[in-house]
Amino acid sequence: MLWPHLTQGTLVQRYKRFLADVDIDQVGRVTAHCPNTGSMLRCSEPGRPVYLSHHQNPRRKHKWTWELIDMGSSLVGVNTQNTNRIWAEALRNRSISEFGRYDTFQPEVKLDPNTRLDFLLTGSDVPPMYVEVKNCTLVQDKAAAFPDAVTARGQKHIKALRAVHDSGMQAALVFVVQRTDARFFQPAHWIDPEYARLLAQAARQGVMVKAYDVVMDTSRITINRDLPVVWE
Repeated sequence: MLWPHLTQGTLVQRYKRFLADVDIDQVGRVTAHCPNTGSMLRCSEPGRPVYLSHHQNPRRKHKWTWELIDMGSSLVGVNTQNTNRIWAEALRNRSISEFGRYDTFQPEVKLDPNTRLDFLLTGSDVPPMYVEVKNCTLVQDKAAAFPDAVTARGQKHIKALRAVHDSGMQAALVFVVQRTDARFFQPAHWIDPEYARLLAQAARQGVMVKAYDVVMDTSRITINRDLPVVWE
């Protein structure tokens, strides 16, 4: 996926979850939209270089969007709205062997009036597969970890995938690690023990759990390699 034109600045602070103040040379201080609902633990330090996109939509209150932060060991993609775009591009290109048998995919699929999953994959000689995709930005001691805050919504998605699998279809939970400095993935049991418990239980019962890091710079980002999943 190609980034839009990015402007470099320096992070002053993130606040009210969806806002960030950024200093840009020869522009001054701007308020940017932060499209990330998580805590952004260990990737929102004031003083770090950040990269913003600019939007001309007159209905937008904040014209800048925070896309990347440079954490020294890696750029980190903080815009969770890009996660499904990155994953959809990998599906279209059939660049991930585990999902290469599927011919088509449908985004934003409703299971019931109150539950939606990110993708439904279909193929001529394979059973349908429902996939939920999560954005991961937390890395600690070379381990990519999710979630970075307690997530009732994430727990609900695991239960929905288990129900899909129990009904006879395929189900997968995919973590896209939008950074390059992780060596493996693990559930963040020290942050949300119930999420970690549910995820491990779902994996034992047959829900596929996969994690992938990315190749990225300030011009593009793409799925890179399969990260080992470690449960303890």
